[in-house]
Formats: sequence, structure tokens, C-alpha cells
Amino acid sequence: MPFSYAVIGAGRQGVAAAYDLAVFGDASRILFVDTGAAAAGDAAATINRLVGRDLAAGIAGDAADTSRLASVLAGTRGILSAAHYGVNLGLTELAVAIGAHLVDLGGHTGVVRRQHGFHDQARHAGITIVPDTGMGPGLNVSLAAYAMGRLDRPREVRIWDGGLPQHPVSPWNYISTFAMSGLTNEYDGHAFFLRGGKVVEVPCFADLEELQFDAPIGTLEAFVTSGGLSTAPWTWEGTLERLENKTLRYPGHCARFKAYEELGLLGLEPVDASGVRMVPRDLFHALLEPRIGAKGAVVRDICVMRVQATGDHGGRPCEAVVELVDRFDDRTGFTAMQRLTGWHAAICLGLAVRGKLASGVLSVEQVPGDLIVDAGRARGWAIAERVGPIL
Repeated sequence: MPFSYAVIGAGRQGVAAAYDLAVFGDASRILFVDTGAAAAGDAAATINRLVGRDLAAGIAGDAADTSRLASVLAGTRGILSAAHYGVNLGLTELAVAIGAHLVDLGGHTGVVRRQHGFHDQARHAGITIVPDTGMGPGLNVSLAAYAMGRLDRPREVRIWDGGLPQHPVSPWNYISTFAMSGLTNEYDGHAFFLRGGKVVEVPCFADLEELQFDAPIGTLEAFVTSGGLSTAPWTWEGTLERLENKTLRYPGHCARFKAYEELGLLGLEPVDASGVRMVPRDLFHALLEPRIGAKGAVVRDICVMRVQATGDHGGRPCEAVVELVDRFDDRTGFTAMQRLTGWHAAICLGLAVRGKLASGVLSVEQVPGDLIVDAGRARGWAIAERVGPIL
């Protein structure tokens, strides 16, 4: 059965998500809505070129203007928001009003928890809404749910994930393939973990450690960043004794950016500099973007995820380890970050429109992990797993 989709936001992740919907989502039509008409049109042209048919179109539109969007999106079966998290609450209300399934790329756990307030309305409308999809939070939590399902009684789950350049260049050894504001948002504040079975706050840059991966990746460092687990700590409170998620980078990254944070460059309150009032983070973005921003260039990246769930299986202590490594795709030109972020969102939306998920507002951890892993493997994701005695 063909479905009509709308993608809000014509950036990198929105284009990747639309491609997945075109190839795997039985799409009859994909409409890009973006504040820039040219961006929406270019995104549609990219999809039509990649799939070899006139499937996508683009229009200018403001995601915050839901009254206009309601008429534009009437009859749309599924909406994917690849826009700033600030519009997602309004899009949730719109989805309920027009009876369209919705997924989004999230970015703010507080907004996500407010979206869950629409659960009864969404269930009554017979639609599914899944906030905070993407790479992390999103796919990392899906792999955690999958790993937990390999054990009879999971007790602890540790997640490590990150996107990196395949060929790091000193001194930064990093390239950001998403908005600079998204990167600094991850490095500010604290994360919510489970420790001792209770939700706790852990500051960013804490608990630095090193991990080993198969060549050519080698040694990576891991440290705490904010927002990577979304609502999972509250969902799994009472089920798990420990749950944590850390970001992977090449060694030295944590110390460098922690120093910037301690200097105050991530601050949001204006400061006086020679009589000029400025927000430190705005200045930081202006200085940082030319050095580590993708700037429209081809980024041959690699994304790495590892999940370790420990507990009991078959009457003995066991661990389930799931690992995913994905790389830039020469055929489509999509980065690994696009593939894992956009495609995870599209997978969730495809499951929703096909009636594979319950109605209402679902957390990512409530989407069956085996459905996500099966869909990922069908797309060529290299997902390895092992269940056995704790090593």
C-alpha cells in the first residue's frame, strides 16, 4: 500500500530520511517543507535523482505556522520532523488534528516529555507518535532494547556511540556533520543516567575512559554528554540497576572541549567584552565552525555504536554485546551520520504507517528493538552481536 509523507526540514538528515522512505517506505509522494523554497526544491530534486522517478516535491513553509500546515498536509499519512526541536510540540498537536503519524529528531528531553502528554489524544486518533528518533538518542536506545531482549534478566546497560571522520586531521581530529548548536548543546549541562536503580544527574565530560575497537578504528575515548538517552532512564527505572550512555571521540577531544567549557565559552548569558555585549556561545560557534564544520564538503565519516547489556541468561551471569559500524556511502553520497540518523527516523515512521506500532505517543525504547535491527540489516547496516559469559 503506498503512503504519502511529509518531511519538515530539508537539511542533511531530512534528505536521508526521505530517501529511506522512498526506497523502503512504499512512498507514493514525499513533500519537503522548509523555510527556504530553494532548499526544499533542491532536496526534492536530490531524492528524485537518487530513486530515478518524480516522487518528491518541495515548498516553502514555516513549521511553526501549524494552521497553514494543516491544510498543506491534509491527507498525509506520515510526517517526519527534521526541524529544530522547538517546533515539535506544535507538530505533535497538528498530527493529532489531521490524523497523521509523526516521528521527529528530538533534541530536548523536556519537550519530549511534554509530547507524551498527547498520548491519549494520539491513541484516540489512531496514530503513533515517536519523538527523539535518530542516531542518539534513537538508534542507540533501540540497540540497547535489542540487547536487553537477548537476556532473561538484564541488570545493567552501557552504551557508547559517536560520529567521527574516517581520516582525522590534527589538531582537531573531528568534523561536525550537524549544526554547531547541536554539538555544543550536547556538551552543556548534565545527562540523566540510572545508577543504583535510580535516575541521577551526571555532568558533561565526566567519567572519561578509553575503549578499543577493531582496526582501523583503534583507541577511542568516551565521556558523558547530555541528552543521549532521552526518556529511557525513566522508562527503565525499576527494571535496570544501571544505564548510561557516553559519546565516542578520538583521544584528546574531551580535555580540549572541557577546557572551553570551564573557560565559559559555552555560556548563554551575555558578557561584556571591551564594551560589547555578546553571548559566549555565539562567539564560540563563530570561531569553531570554520575549523570543524563540514561547510558543505564531502565528509567521509564513520559512526560507531557499542551496547553492553549484562545480567542473567540461562541461569548464569551473561552479557549481550551489540556493535554497529557504518561508513560514508559513495553511491548515495550520504554520510554515516545521515544514514543512522535519518534512516532510524524513517524506519520508525514506516513501522507506524504500516500499523506495526501501538497507537499513542511512544518512547523510542518502546519500539521493539528487533524490528529496528531487522530493518537496519535489510538496509546494509553491519550489526554484530554476541551473547555469552561476561568477559
